[in-house]
Amino acid sequence: MLLGHDDKYLPDSGMQVTIAFNHFGVALVQRMPRCRRGYIHVVNNDFTRWEMYAIGGSGNPTINSQGNRYTAPQDQNAKEVTKRVDTNEGDWSDWNWRTEGDIMVNGAFFVPSGAGMSTQYAKASSIEPKSVALIERITANAGVFGDPRESSRVTSPDDGTITDGGSTTSGSGGSNGKGNDDDYFGMIFGNGAGPSSSSSSNTIFLSLLIIFILYVTTNHGGALLSLPLLLTLL
Repeated sequence: MLLGHDDKYLPDSGMQVTIAFNHFGVALVQRMPRCRRGYIHVVNNDFTRWEMYAIGGSGNPTINSQGNRYTAPQDQNAKEVTKRVDTNEGDWSDWNWRTEGDIMVNGAFFVPSGAGMSTQYAKASSIEPKSVALIERITANAGVFGDPRESSRVTSPDDGTITDGGSTTSGSGGSNGKGNDDDYFGMIFGNGAGPSSSSSSNTIFLSLLIIFILYVTTNHGGALLSLPLLLTLL
């Protein structure tokens, strides 16, 4: 995904984008996202074996990566999570890119930069990140139209390296998240509970009823259904 119009398009400097709860699966090449300017919060996503890089940018974007799992491909030349596109190191060394509470698997590594200015990252912080140990459950419904994601678990959080504001530590990912780790549904649905099954059933029933009414009126010269018949359907 491309965020930002052009490196020279200054109005995009105030852009604020959150990328959360996604599973970027095997064989995706790059741009997850690719940022031009703005403030980007990448939080609680699962990146699995990209082909070139996962997160790229130009034009001095601020990127705040928290609570993600980065599983690198086997290609030794594609282990780096980040890519500064068409920019010399002398130019991007002061860009604010940080990794915090992420887990790096299979040799993945994130190259941080900048002075870590809190005011900059405040603009790139939208929600409280959950522990990366919950990444399987957080992204469980990240498939097409909410279908369960395919099983692509490569390793457990204990097998990777946890980042802490640019530094790394080995061990469990369970202690690096913030907030109540058991309330991951509250983060996704906003009320601490999953979606209601009864509301889903009602929606399906009403949809079928509308289709039936349209079918009858279309195939009977536009005649309306009788009130008694409608009452029996309801």
